[in-house]
Amino acid sequence: MLSSNIVTAIYIAASVLFILSLGGLSNQEKAKRAVWFGIIGMALAVFGTVFGPQVSGFGWIIPMIIIGSIIGAIVAQRVEMTGMPQLVAALHSFVGLAAVFIGINSHIDPPSGLIGAELIIHDVEIFIGVFIGAVTATGSVIAYGKLSGTIDGKALLLPGRNWLNLIAVLGCLWLGSLFLGHAGSWTLYLMTIIALIFGAHLVMAIGGADMPVVVSMLNSYSGWAAAATGFLLGNDLLIVTGALVGASGAILSYIMCKAMNRNFISVILGGWGTSTGPAQEVEGEMIATDVSTVAADLADAQNIVIVPGYGMAVAQAQGAVSEITRRLRDKGKNVRFAIHPVAGRLPGHMNVLLAEAKVPYDIVLEMDEINDDFPNTDMVIILGANDIVNPAAQDDPNSPIAGMPVLEVWKAGQVIISKRGQGRGYSGIENPLFFKDNSRMLYGDAKASLDQILAQLPVS
Repeated sequence: MLSSNIVTAIYIAASVLFILSLGGLSNQEKAKRAVWFGIIGMALAVFGTVFGPQVSGFGWIIPMIIIGSIIGAIVAQRVEMTGMPQLVAALHSFVGLAAVFIGINSHIDPPSGLIGAELIIHDVEIFIGVFIGAVTATGSVIAYGKLSGTIDGKALLLPGRNWLNLIAVLGCLWLGSLFLGHAGSWTLYLMTIIALIFGAHLVMAIGGADMPVVVSMLNSYSGWAAAATGFLLGNDLLIVTGALVGASGAILSYIMCKAMNRNFISVILGGWGTSTGPAQEVEGEMIATDVSTVAADLADAQNIVIVPGYGMAVAQAQGAVSEITRRLRDKGKNVRFAIHPVAGRLPGHMNVLLAEAKVPYDIVLEMDEINDDFPNTDMVIILGANDIVNPAAQDDPNSPIAGMPVLEVWKAGQVIISKRGQGRGYSGIENPLFFKDNSRMLYGDAKASLDQILAQLPVS
């Protein structure tokens, strides 16, 4: 068993490593090292906690750690990159549940000797931790369902939903006052039930287009829940780590909302005040093309932009994309990539996939860097992206993505959309781009289509 001084030193080292990890993630060159900082920091944190002076019952703890580690390793190996957002959402639900169980346990079996102000503070910590944890738990489950496609990505807009949310919050505050007045354990349990329902309804009312922001916000909630749990357990490291996660998640969510021109408060409150007017009718028809035509058009085009999306990630087509890019550039063509910085189902993942496929980073441009170039672009190839290239964001004030900055690909001479079918995608938003005169639909698996195009491109 470790002494308290050694545990304190371990906690300080772990805290420093967590801070270095967060700081390093801001730079691509340092990101891998930053991840290792986080891994080592968490390993130290677990070691210091388990073998600290306040912990007993190793016969239960050690097997649980081993089982959890095995499950985590299996999941990490099996999950695809395309499944990472929903995995993160699922893991947030576990953090929330842990906060709920720890809070209730601390109420059932409180530390001895708590009187006066200490008891009040302890009860406040329990109530806040359980409330945030319950909201995080069910909210994360719904986010997982929407991202995985098991739940419809459309926002569930119940009549008077904002008033329902307000009543739920006020009800929890009233129960909190009763709980602090020692009205009985039923107040805590009833609040937990209300918070679980509130968390689910909160996320159900948010559309799939805003789900990345929601996942980030749930990450923040899980951090604050962990911090509250840290106060309950008297664990300084858990307080520090929870605060870091909570603050960084909230800041990231705010940045994403600003970049997507979304109202931060509206998003985190379940779409409070969002428009519910009818969306504009889309006129025209989707015109299909084939790989031979696309290959011939590529041979004729000089300025080409590729917009990678979820379809490329699912099909694991980044290798074919990289080879097509290399051959076209060898022919003297100007080939670049357009990336939306935050929107879409997998924000940030496209950069990782392209880097993995050895695409030169200097030709991977963000939206603000390339939007002005689309009018002078001969051809745009879209690989399974939807919301980030949707002109309804600019043209339809009633669209769920109204006001969101998007890649203005429709201004190019020709637009090729690689897509499995005619569905609207997980967000459920119709895209007028598919019906424009200069757009052509290339149906089928992205990798299979690109491999066929690649076979028709000459090798230098």
